[in-house]
Amino acid sequence: MNTKLNKSDWIILAIVFGTNILLNSYDYYREGNKVIEYIVDFPTSTILSIFLILVLIRKIIPEFLVKRKKYLPFFISSLLLLIIVGALDNAIGRLSAGKSLSTITKIIPFLIRGLYNAADMVGLPLGILLIKKFYEGQQELVFVQKQQKENELKLLRSQLDPHFLFNNLNTLDSLIDSNPIKAKEYINRLSLIYRYLIRTKDSEVMELSEELELVKNYIFLIKTRFGNDYEFTIKENINISEKFIPTGALQSLLENVVKHNKSDGQKPIKTSIQVNEGWLIITNNKSKIKAKLESFGTGLQNLKSRYRLLSDEQIQVHDMENKFEVFIPIIELSN
Repeated sequence: MNTKLNKSDWIILAIVFGTNILLNSYDYYREGNKVIEYIVDFPTSTILSIFLILVLIRKIIPEFLVKRKKYLPFFISSLLLLIIVGALDNAIGRLSAGKSLSTITKIIPFLIRGLYNAADMVGLPLGILLIKKFYEGQQELVFVQKQQKENELKLLRSQLDPHFLFNNLNTLDSLIDSNPIKAKEYINRLSLIYRYLIRTKDSEVMELSEELELVKNYIFLIKTRFGNDYEFTIKENINISEKFIPTGALQSLLENVVKHNKSDGQKPIKTSIQVNEGWLIITNNKSKIKAKLESFGTGLQNLKSRYRLLSDEQIQVHDMENKFEVFIPIIELSN
């Protein structure tokens, strides 16, 4: 469940709380409440209600129900939160009405009334938001699953495409006569790529270490085919164990580098891959000569769609005058 409230969520809350304030204003008017009670009670109740909703949606529900599936701790923590906030709202209401808190002689009934009050405060808006989030999540799940299936087909097709095979066969043909040893390694690297793609075609994410090995083989193909036109550096600034990224994500980004940039023969296209805390950063200098090659792979847009279900963080793209930079989040799977 997406725990962040979007614009439409806030609009719904504004409508619900606005309606609630109007109805309560009528009740206050009938009961002859003081002006100070209008000024204090309505903003206080609204702020506490929003606080309750945010804590429940962004902390308690995801932590205890979604991740841990601990129903008793969820019930107890929710109950305590409702009692505390409800009692606080009741106490502020008594003070705004000119009553002293010292007149509260029975704590248990006061806390129970606070529980009822808090449940009444957040019941309707929280229920509406949860239903809305559920259906939004279902729609997004269907969309991303459909697009993911298309992504997998595109990823496989990018490597099985006749042009890809033709280019690699041409490279092999020239290597067999000029450099048989390198030709053998080229075949080995190419077979490793194919085996990896077949093995991981149904995997949503793969370990970063394995994806980097795939990329090293792919870089070997690029360097062999284009010579010094492209340079690549990989810097692992953190321990990459237990780190994951979407399958084929890094390779598709390198494909974009080759597709959109062509060396002038004087200066190579330099690409760096940096593994930092939480982020994988791919940076390349931009060439003035644009390669006119068909785009293969998942592409940035498809990769963004995959991340919508995988991480709270999203891809960052910085398209500058002389440099292109992509930040993709590193995923750490919870046990």
